[in-house]
Amino acid sequence: MSTALSRTWEHAVVTGGAGFVGSHLCATLLDAGAAVTCVDDFSTGRPENITPLLERPGFTLVQADVSEGLRVKRPPDLVLHFASPASPADYLRLPLHTLETGSLGTRHVLELAHCARARFVLASTSEVYGDPQQNPQDERYWGNVNPVGPRSVYDEAKRFGEALTTAHAEAEGTDTCIVRLFNTYGPRMRGHDGRAVPTFVRQALAGEPLTVTGDGRQTRSLCFVDDTVRGVLAAAAHGMRGPVNIGNPTEITMLDLARLVVELAESSSEIRYIERPVDDPAVRCPDITLARDKLGWEPQVRAEEGLRRTIAWFREAGTEE
Repeated sequence: MSTALSRTWEHAVVTGGAGFVGSHLCATLLDAGAAVTCVDDFSTGRPENITPLLERPGFTLVQADVSEGLRVKRPPDLVLHFASPASPADYLRLPLHTLETGSLGTRHVLELAHCARARFVLASTSEVYGDPQQNPQDERYWGNVNPVGPRSVYDEAKRFGEALTTAHAEAEGTDTCIVRLFNTYGPRMRGHDGRAVPTFVRQALAGEPLTVTGDGRQTRSLCFVDDTVRGVLAAAAHGMRGPVNIGNPTEITMLDLARLVVELAESSSEIRYIERPVDDPAVRCPDITLARDKLGWEPQVRAEEGLRRTIAWFREAGTEE
């Protein structure tokens, strides 16, 4: 049984709070009775993700680029640092911004948490493992990352963010935690953000061919956003430093995922193979032993159910940005 909400927060700051995962965190924290300050520069976050929250008591929106500094009116007791372009389409379009958010932005948000004596949680990523030579990946694995490849702006920004967070805890005594998020999906993803699930869903609903890269045998591990949010808040409440993997330990090939989306969407779309991106990982699967043992957390939403809910959301919201 997860301990995600066993600790009560009075005021949480969520950077990147208008993004996909960030907006779900904002809503969950509000539901739990916390005041929430959402910080976003809307470089990739969307106003419509937080529109339902704007009239809720305790919710405040601050439009700011955390790489330029961060001030909030009320000291927080929880800071969740989720600001960063996260999809390949975004970080390839915004390479310098991605690096600055992961470095300068992380420094500024850490200083806010330290001055307020708040709990700080860094949203890191499974991308710190690169194209792994170990499968599944546990938190002790150092990774296999190309520091000058096209994906490096995101991978190295997150790796630096982890190093900075660790150094801040050691040098300043800041109460920090690192969560490494594996592939997360669900409502509020952007249809053209370049990640597999929204791309396949958009294509299936439009009757277009589903574009599978390479031979489709590369694997990912898909965690529904509600499960990811529970895991993040469980880590925040626990007091652990991490890093801790938050993801689904069940692997699926990209070809099988495409076929499953076609089936669940009741689509007539065909599969089309396209060139595989440079440095695209061959496997991606978390070892979640630490999260299970320390947090009492593991995913609860099966892929079929999560994809049905995601497809239903896209049908209602539309697949265009």
